[in-house]
Parts: sequence; structure tokens; C-alpha cells
Amino acid sequence: MPTMTAMELRTPRTQDEVQAIIRAVYKQVLGNPHIMESERLVTAESQLADGSISVREFVRAVGKSEFYRSRYFEKCAPYRFVELNFKHFLGRPPQSQAEISQHLVRCVAEGYDAEIDSYIDSEEYQSAFGENIVPYNRGAKTEVGKSQVTYNRTFALDRGPAQIDSAVKASQLVYAVATNSPNQVKPADVNLGGSGEANKKRFKIVVQGSKFDSPRRVSKTEYIVPGDRMTPQIQRINRTSGKIVSITEIV
Repeated sequence: MPTMTAMELRTPRTQDEVQAIIRAVYKQVLGNPHIMESERLVTAESQLADGSISVREFVRAVGKSEFYRSRYFEKCAPYRFVELNFKHFLGRPPQSQAEISQHLVRCVAEGYDAEIDSYIDSEEYQSAFGENIVPYNRGAKTEVGKSQVTYNRTFALDRGPAQIDSAVKASQLVYAVATNSPNQVKPADVNLGGSGEANKKRFKIVVQGSKFDSPRRVSKTEYIVPGDRMTPQIQRINRTSGKIVSITEIV
């Protein structure tokens, strides 16, 4: 697996240095895509070049762009969206089912922008990258004191320079994270596009809502759904007044 080193935008900076940072942010945050000129964030690029915004704020702008939203929020399964947010913004895979559930619930309850902000405004982001370092793959190297599980999960998400993240719609970590088990490290040429056994796992979604009788009572409803049906189920819940409390895998 290729490793990445930190790229920092310092002052003073040349135009070539700014352009190198812009390319690095697009590659990391957008998942190694081909970007057409019409899809570039011209205003944000200009603000970064003249010092009006930091690299962190440029990362935020890319994360909230229509390019990112359409490819990862609208077209990917919810688990895939969240696991790639961890990869793109924090440079690591999710560590636990609790992390995944927290972000799924936030996205449904508070919206897309709040989900993106939660990574970029986190203490972890600030500690790892600060204001002017481009996020990079922090989990690609084994280190003393770091779990081997993190390395394996990173490998499952990052299969090399030829990978385009938006080409894979199904989660690569749903089973491993939900069961707190290591990923099987497979050769890089395997087909990653299928739903696989992971999306056949079942999940319990707990929803809190109101009973419209007298006196008004708050109730909780549980939905049991397979992994490959989570997206439409969450969308149905989101169209009602229900609030998702938790999402857990059924062992």
C-alpha cells in the first residue's frame, strides 16, 4: 500500500506550491477522481491562493461541494459514505460500531453539512493536520502501539493509486467494524464492487417518535434490516417525524 507524507502550505508560498496543495486536497478528499475544469471550486481555490482561507477551510469547501455530495452521499450506501468520510477527512478507518452509528445518526438528525463539519472541526483533525496540512493516509504504516486492525482496515479502504473511491458503492468495513473483527486482506485485483457477505448482515435501527394520542406518548420502534437495505430504510425514516437513536449490528 502506498504511503503519503504530509503536505503543508507555508507562507510565503509560490503559485506552484498552491497548485500542488490544491491537487493534493482534490486527490485525498474526492477519492482520486478525474476532475473536469467545470467541476473545480474556482472561488475556493482563489481564496486559498490569496490567503483568505486555510487549507482546512478549503478541505471543508471540497467536502461540501456538489461533486462530493453527489458521489458519496447520494450514490453510496450510508455505511460506505461514513467510512469514506473517515478516510478522506481523518486519514484513517472507523474504529468501532459506535463511531459509525454516531455519524449515521448525526447525518440523519442534523444533515449533510453537520456530518462533514464534525470531522473537520474535531480535535483529532486539528491535532493531526492543523490549519494548513492536507489530510493524508495516517493508517498506512504499522506503528508501535497501533492495533494491526487499523492497518488492515486502512488497506481495505485504500487499494492503491489506481483506485477511485466513488467506483465502490458498498461498504468495505461494515462486517469487520460491527463485529470488532479484523478484515481479511485480499489481493488488490479482487472485485470490490459487489455487495458481498458484509451487506447481508442484519442491523437494528432504533427510532424514537411520538404517539399521536392523548396523552401524548413518546415511543421507540425497532426496525431489523439487512445491510443492503439500510439506505431506503433510513430514507423512509427520515421522511417521517422519527429520530434515529442507534444503529447496531445483530450478531
